[in-house]
Amino acid sequence: MIKSWMAITLVTFLVAIGGVLFKPRDLKWAIQLRRPKWLTFEPLIPVIWTVVFICGAWSANIVWQQEPGSTKTWLLMSLYLLLEIVTVSYTSVTLRLRSLLVGTILGGAGVVLSIVLAIAVFPITHLAAGLLLPYVIWSPVGTYTTEEMIQLNPGAE
Repeated sequence: MIKSWMAITLVTFLVAIGGVLFKPRDLKWAIQLRRPKWLTFEPLIPVIWTVVFICGAWSANIVWQQEPGSTKTWLLMSLYLLLEIVTVSYTSVTLRLRSLLVGTILGGAGVVLSIVLAIAVFPITHLAAGLLLPYVIWSPVGTYTTEEMIQLNPGAE
C-alpha cells in the first residue's frame, strides 16, 4: 500500500515538473526584464520555493493523517492542489504570455489561496497551518516583486 506521504510527494513533484513548460525564447524575454534594485536575493528564489513546496506537502500529509479519506480532507487536498497549480503556473503562464500583469494576478491568487488554506487547516492542526506560513509570507513578496517589475518594464504588463 502506498503511504500518504509518498502520494502527496509524488503529486507535488509532478505538478512542479509540469510547470516547466515554457520555451527558451520565453525565458530569454524574462531574463531581459529590469528588476528592482533591492532584489539581491534572486538566485535564492528556487531554493525558497523548494522549501515552500516541501512545507506545503508536509502540511498536506499532516492534514491527511487527521481524517484520511474523509470528504473534508479530500476538499482540503483539492485546495492544496489548486494552490500548487496556481503557484507553478505563475512562471509558465507569465513567460508564455509575456505578461507581468498576469503574473501579478496569479501571484495574488496564490496569496489569497494560501491564507484561505491556512485558516481552513488551523482548527484541524496548528502544525499544518504553521507549515503554510512560508507560503503565506513568501508569496506576497513574489507578487509585490512582479508588480514592481511592471513599473520598471513598461510594455511588459
